[in-house]
Parts: sequence; structure tokens; C-alpha cells
Amino acid sequence: MKRICILPIQTWIRHQSILSQASDISCLPPVQNAIEMNEETLLGQNFDEENTHTNSDILYPSDSKKLIPKKKYALLMAYCGNKYHGMQVNLGSPDFPTIEGTLISALIKAGCVPEKYSSQIKQLHFQRCARTDKGVSAVSQLVSSRLLMSCPNPVEEINLHLPPDIRILGVKQVTKGFSSKNMCDARTYSYMLPTYALSDCAVTSPDPNFRLPREDFHRVNHILSFYRGSHNYHNFTSKKAPEDKSAWRHMFFVSCSEPSVHHGIEFASILFTGQSFMLHQIRKMVAMLIAISRGIVSADILLHCVQKDKISIPKAPGLGLVLECGHFGYYNRRYGADGLHEALTWGELLPTMEAFREEHITPVIIEGELEDLSMYFFIDKLKQHNFLSLTNNS
Repeated sequence: MKRICILPIQTWIRHQSILSQASDISCLPPVQNAIEMNEETLLGQNFDEENTHTNSDILYPSDSKKLIPKKKYALLMAYCGNKYHGMQVNLGSPDFPTIEGTLISALIKAGCVPEKYSSQIKQLHFQRCARTDKGVSAVSQLVSSRLLMSCPNPVEEINLHLPPDIRILGVKQVTKGFSSKNMCDARTYSYMLPTYALSDCAVTSPDPNFRLPREDFHRVNHILSFYRGSHNYHNFTSKKAPEDKSAWRHMFFVSCSEPSVHHGIEFASILFTGQSFMLHQIRKMVAMLIAISRGIVSADILLHCVQKDKISIPKAPGLGLVLECGHFGYYNRRYGADGLHEALTWGELLPTMEAFREEHITPVIIEGELEDLSMYFFIDKLKQHNFLSLTNNS
């Protein structure tokens, strides 16, 4: 049996940028070998592109004098999602702010996007590395779009028009055919939760005296090891039939970090690295982990969850879910050293990312949990949940 090195989340995140730069798993430091990733599984699809040479910033259409952005850029951003209704822009619901809607407004004010494209962002080939639901935050989200970049410091200019809980951290020009969604090899998320949720002890609410026993900590990681590899996750999302091939997903790494104490309460983070994730998948994976860890259901139910049986799995609260980063190893190897484009690595920005986390994300998760007791109420609901309500099997 291989030994898996369990790391504090801050240490683990500090090494993530190395993954996208390494061309051989053997050259990674020991901490990365512990994650057990390999180059072949992270290659994803082969993305062939044309016309990757540098072009002028704008096109002049024959029927209009208005400028159309032509160069494509990748924007690295961080945000706290508790005040927003998800990542994706919702043009039909202006009363429900989203991360993208706020970003596009700032890009227009900064002169990066002509105003006529405010409701036509698809024409700019706008894409995001990963969608995030209502209330979900991101330490490192990558969006790509055709933009006008005439100012000397676009990061500073765009941030002037953004609220403090949304920040652009970096900007890099990418190839003409780049898509932050399609060229992302893998995504890494974390889910922060109070450790009493991971033990079958009598504690059901935040207790300053509770610390997760080591045997429970190791049991949690043993349960999480089931998720590694390829499985049919049709029960971990909505409206997916067992026969739907798109329900198959591959998890490279799943593990629980060492606990840490915040405001007297012990928290831990569950780390997920997968090729891609479906709607609510991680929240349902966390819910099943909690149900098994607290003895509400047997661990044997996991085998049924990834087979054709229909299992009803509730969603864990969205508060603790954070997009940590996207991995672009294939793009970096192919275009990062062509002399025209930069590799999508952001090691120099890691201190900025961690500062944003500590100021805007972690306090919201901890204070929200302690004030609203979302995990306490979820566990109480979980005890009454009928996991077999969708199947006739016993």
C-alpha cells in the first residue's frame, strides 16, 4: 500500500503552480509525488490550434468603424462568492449579481471591452476555467476573452472598477484559439468544514474543546481514497442517467488536510483534483463523506453510488467550497516556450492569492459557519434523510 502524505492546505496550495510547469512527474518534489499525479492522465485532449502568432489588437469591420478586440488574453482572478449568485453571467436577471456580470462591467469601464458587447460576450469568445455555484469562492479562477489592452497596467485599471471581494491578479496574452475551459487539464477545489462533522462522536455543533481524533482523521482519508480513479458519478449530480457516458469522471487526488483552529473551533479542508466536475458533484461527495464518517450510513453504500443504483444524496452547504486553481500543463508545454506566449504559471502571485484568501474567503467561511450553523443544521437533516428513496433495492 502506498503511503499518502497529508499536508496542511497552505503548504499544498503553495506547490500547485509546479504541476503546470513540470513535463515529467519524476522531476516533481516529494510533495507532488505524494499526490500521485502523472503526466499522461493530465494531458486531456489534444488541442490543435491555428494562427497562434501574435496579431494586432483590433480588427476594423467593413460595415462599422467600431473596434473589435482581436487579441485573446487570460485573466487570473480571485473572488469571494458569498454575495453573488454564481460565476456565470445571467443576462435575464439583472437583480441577481454574478461574478462574470461584475467583471464584464469593469472590463467595459476600463476600456477593455466595447460597450456594445455587454450582452454579447460570446462574440468575444469569453470562457471560464470552471463554473462556481452561488456562494462559492475562488482563489485562482482563469477566464479567457478577446480584449483591448491599451493601458500600461491593465490589472490596476480593471481593479479600479471592481469591488474589493473580486480582484484581477494577473493578465497574460494567449493563443488565438485558447479556451480556459477546454484547455484546462484538471481543476482543484477545497471544501472547508468544522471537524466535528467528520466524527461519530456526540458533538453536533461547534465545540471549542473538540479535536478530531487521529483514528477518525485517518478513517476520513481512507473513505476519501474510494473516490480516486474513474467512476460513474451519476448519483452525485442532477438529472444524469446511469447510462450517460458524461457521468464518468476521473479524480486524480482526494484527501483531507491537517486540521487547524480558527476562533477556537477546529476546521479541516478536503482537497479534490479532478479532470472536471459536474453540477453539485463535490458538495454531494462531501455529504456522503459526512454521512459515513458520522455512522449515518455504512461505507458499503459507496459501491452502490457509482453503479446503476439510484441513490438520493443531499448537497452539503456551499459555504466551504473554494476553487483553488486550474491546471494548464498541456498548453504550457506546447505554447509556453514558443517565444510568443507566456506559460500560464503564476508562482509569483501565490503570496497575493493567499493574502486574498486570508482577508476575504477564510473569514467568511468561518464566521458564516459559526453564526449560521449551516453544517449543524445540515447534519441534523442528514440524519433524517432516506438515501434509498430513489431505488427499490434494499
